[in-house]
Amino acid sequence: MTSPPTPLHPPLPLDAALLAQLSPAYAAARQAAGPDVPLVLLHIGAEQTDVAVGTSAQPQALHALPIGFERTAREHFRTTPPTPLAMENTITTVEDHVMPLHRVLPREARLFTQDAALRDIALLAGAVAGQALSLEAMERRFDDLTAVVMGTPAARLGLPDTQAFAATLLILREFMHHMQFAQLEVLAP
Repeated sequence: MTSPPTPLHPPLPLDAALLAQLSPAYAAARQAAGPDVPLVLLHIGAEQTDVAVGTSAQPQALHALPIGFERTAREHFRTTPPTPLAMENTITTVEDHVMPLHRVLPREARLFTQDAALRDIALLAGAVAGQALSLEAMERRFDDLTAVVMGTPAARLGLPDTQAFAATLLILREFMHHMQFAQLEVLAP
């Protein structure tokens, strides 16, 4: 009999520093979601992506993925915009870190963020303040990023021409797509 596969990134002990950093955003998400509703809080930082999961006032699990926007850009992108090969390789790396969460995140959870960069992506995708970013709208912006990688000037498509933006959108896309979240609810700062 074989044992089930171990996730690449098992839940962290509820680390006091990380919990303190995520607590204000988690509390805002909890208030928006209502009591007992499963929620996932996504924070894409410079060096890692943090995911807090829970159904109560405090998260029951924290996951730290080594795929922050600066780290991902630094480790994978040598040009601005990234090359098509760099994007493909980066997608594979990000998927490898995100996919194990599929087994542990509640299927009926609502996805929240309070990140300014993700709020900017939502606005670029046509969401207005207080409106959620749909998976479809985010995918359209990712398609635009793909066009930039293939040679279309970023300014023509209204996208920032930075490695950090490309990495952030790529991480968000892989997370929403593979975790099957229909929308990202962006909380006010």
